[in-house]
Amino acid sequence: MSKTAAAKALSRSSTGERTLTFLVGLLAFLGGTLALVVGLGGLGEFRGRRPLLDPIAVDWLGGHATPARTTAIVLGVLLFVLGLRWALRSLRPEPRPDLELDRTEGAELVVTAAAVAGAVQADAEQLAGVSRARVRAVGSRTSPALRITLWLHEGTDLKGVWAELDERVLARARASLGLASLPAAVRLELDTSPAKRVR
Repeated sequence: MSKTAAAKALSRSSTGERTLTFLVGLLAFLGGTLALVVGLGGLGEFRGRRPLLDPIAVDWLGGHATPARTTAIVLGVLLFVLGLRWALRSLRPEPRPDLELDRTEGAELVVTAAAVAGAVQADAEQLAGVSRARVRAVGSRTSPALRITLWLHEGTDLKGVWAELDERVLARARASLGLASLPAAVRLELDTSPAKRVR
């Protein structure tokens, strides 16, 4: 199990959001730097004293009011749609893929994400030292992954749990589903006993 595959299982991919945020921030930074350079006279004293809205550009926009307004409206609507799509994409629930084990027409066999997670969770809870487990199937139909949280009793052998999880639980899941690879991100927690009331 590679580190890259486990990292994909650990959390939702935010590459698109990070890239877009970086590009918007970079454009804002470059625009602000250019305005600062012009204002301090870096591109000439005369250019630094000119108003923010160039009179030539204002005159041109006044002479071509209809095309300018149309372009501004189209750009505004386009930016609104892109922003709305970005927000919806960021807020959508994380997919839980069902696995298609057989696509033969009339004999299709699909294993639901809940069934996969439930089977792996039941196996994980049988491991020595594990008090409870939580498993989620994430990723996509073509590249599924597991997100596993194990709560351990105090004094549990971590190496033993890790070895058994890989050799028994995950190996059984891969064999049952017919997958050569099933990435998994594992989180270990210490199971705290309920607090006792002092009388």
